[in-house]
Amino acid sequence: MATKTTRAKPAKAALNGSAELGPALADQSEILALVAGTHTNPFAFLGPHGDAVTHDVTIRCFLPAAEGVTLVAPDQKLSMAMTKVHPDGLFVAKIAKPKQPLTYHYLASWDGEEVRLEDPYRFAGILNPKEILRFRQGQLWRAWECLGSRPITLDTVEGYAFAVWAPAAQRISVVGPFNNWDGRRHIMRKLHDAGIWEIFIPGLSANDIYKYEIIGANGELQPLKSDPFGQAAELRPANASRLVEPPQQIQSDQAWLKSRHSRHSLDAPISVYEVHAGSFRRKPEEGNRPLTYGELGDWLIPYVRDMGFTHVQFMPLTEYPFDGSWGYQPVGLFATTSRYGTPDEFRALVARLHEAEIGVLCDFVPAHFPIDGHGLNRFDGTALYEHADPRLGFHPDWKTNIYDFTKPEVVNFLVSSALFWLDRFKIDGLRVDAVSSMLYLDYSRADGEWIPNIYGGNINLEAVQFMRRLNEMCYGEADGIMMVAEESTAWAGVCKPTYDGGLGFGFKWNLGWMHDTLQYMSRDPIHRAWHHGEITFGLAYAWSENFMLALSHDEVVHGKGSIFSRMPGDDWQRYANLRAYYALMWAHPGKKLLFMGAEFGQVAEWNHEGSLDWHLLDQPSHKGVQSLVRDLNKLYRATPALHQRDCDPSGFEWVQADAADVSVFAFLRWNHDRSEKVLALINMTPVPRVEYRVGVPHGGAWKVILNTDSSAYDGSNFEGPIWVEAEAMPFNGQPASIVLTLPPLAGLYLVPA
Repeated sequence: MATKTTRAKPAKAALNGSAELGPALADQSEILALVAGTHTNPFAFLGPHGDAVTHDVTIRCFLPAAEGVTLVAPDQKLSMAMTKVHPDGLFVAKIAKPKQPLTYHYLASWDGEEVRLEDPYRFAGILNPKEILRFRQGQLWRAWECLGSRPITLDTVEGYAFAVWAPAAQRISVVGPFNNWDGRRHIMRKLHDAGIWEIFIPGLSANDIYKYEIIGANGELQPLKSDPFGQAAELRPANASRLVEPPQQIQSDQAWLKSRHSRHSLDAPISVYEVHAGSFRRKPEEGNRPLTYGELGDWLIPYVRDMGFTHVQFMPLTEYPFDGSWGYQPVGLFATTSRYGTPDEFRALVARLHEAEIGVLCDFVPAHFPIDGHGLNRFDGTALYEHADPRLGFHPDWKTNIYDFTKPEVVNFLVSSALFWLDRFKIDGLRVDAVSSMLYLDYSRADGEWIPNIYGGNINLEAVQFMRRLNEMCYGEADGIMMVAEESTAWAGVCKPTYDGGLGFGFKWNLGWMHDTLQYMSRDPIHRAWHHGEITFGLAYAWSENFMLALSHDEVVHGKGSIFSRMPGDDWQRYANLRAYYALMWAHPGKKLLFMGAEFGQVAEWNHEGSLDWHLLDQPSHKGVQSLVRDLNKLYRATPALHQRDCDPSGFEWVQADAADVSVFAFLRWNHDRSEKVLALINMTPVPRVEYRVGVPHGGAWKVILNTDSSAYDGSNFEGPIWVEAEAMPFNGQPASIVLTLPPLAGLYLVPA
């Protein structure tokens, strides 16, 4: 069970006293405090305590409702009944001048049944002082190895170590079924300078559940708290933390891990399939339950591989209480949600995806957390993880708490969480949610509802420093990963290195492109001529960041409808519009992301409580959209000109940016050495453009390699010839030109023969 064996300190140090060693019966006030559950330092009272003069040892234990307790010390060849000195269950025994080291256990009786128990109060401290100091300084980046719960062995005794940060608490206990949820049984030791509490509890096993019972700063009992560093939890609506075994070591995906640096470079093809694990598919025959991690892999892996996506991106899988938050209001940043299985089952899913050469990204939410009583909210009776001032610590839109980025321990907690997912599950990157809300102090706040920074501005300087540290640590500790920002403003330098003043992300979602192009596509084609700039404007800033074009879950919820439902016109036009839009997206500079269901033209708005409408694939129109996306991914991955210079303006060239009167867009994409090129032609009207002339960079034959109006995609098959010969007639600033027919509401890709 245990992965780490720690030797206890020498016997004299393990006796919980010093030069002043207590008598068998201590001050009555201590006994009363213990019985009342208000004792703040039980290690000074319970367990073994030696007498410096007589060298006798007094041992005390508190086992409520126990009928009797026998002290067994095999090394002393001793077994003796302990004296019950308080009716609630305080027992005392004295050993005269025991041999050292002193080890023992109890045989306690409840209802006539005898149970063997180890004494948690006979063990010395479990945390390393250097680790404690690093946590206080905000430098303990693998904090999950010290805080939370973990299996260890002390003096051949197996159990779990617990440690929790709660500096203002007056008393903290670990409670669970193993002690009848009695907060008097396992009161923790406080390391005063650090505000960390610790205890080793022998005899616990993986899957046992527990919580922290906390008496807060004002002396009031807090709601039972889940472990902030807990690595598993009960299935909602229950919310206790759950003990886990050391993670399974999986080596089958080492080849993938060694290759991912090149797979995540700026010139690599990256096409992401965004997934909500609970609604990709469901089991209607079993109460409409979601798939487990293993079942999800059985369906998702062959599908994503067949569709040609390079990565999947899971919406948050950190534990969260409310299904309707989709995971964006997490309470357990170190725990995989129990909705779909165990941490090891998710770990196995990631490895299976890697074996299929599919990368894995996960959403990460360091901006805010919910106010649920069992979570981080006023954890020790004070605003600990959140900022105390609601103008800085409460989000008015989401009704959630905002992390206090001024505290090193909070920054340490968040960065450690990110590293935990990269380290323990070997995921390939994080998409950081709601970056804008962290950057700006006045985000979604009116005048007077926010506090300026020390320079009088609206930038959250501490949050900026947090994000820089987050990216430095993630890129520094996990080779080849990618960090992606959801950032919706014109903040300069999201993807610039931190040493150059940037935030240090690898990629940024291009939400401006998403907004403008969806708005354009929703317009009746007869009006598009007056809104031509909604397509062309994105190219004015397309290389200011390393962009990812994202049509995400955010665009198919809250009454927006599906991507398909935004398309105007009759059914034929709607499908044609969608296909043309995807042709534009895959040819446009930037990596790609598409939310599940959009690849086959899901009609209904996304519902997290139901499955995608897979039955739509029985219809040729939806099957055609799916076939197009599959072919777009195939072309995108196989054609360097479509991805190598995604983040470089030299990889793009307008041919026709001003053909607003006919709503046609024509541009070239180039590979690294300009030896390969793709000409993209997009006709955004339902009018075919017969004998349409467009400039090309040289003469010779050009071949149509994609036509979204093809019958293969359930288009109208309004096709011209596959081959077009360029004429030596300069046009659109190019030395040659071609004449061809542009199908209605369609995109064409052409390459030189």
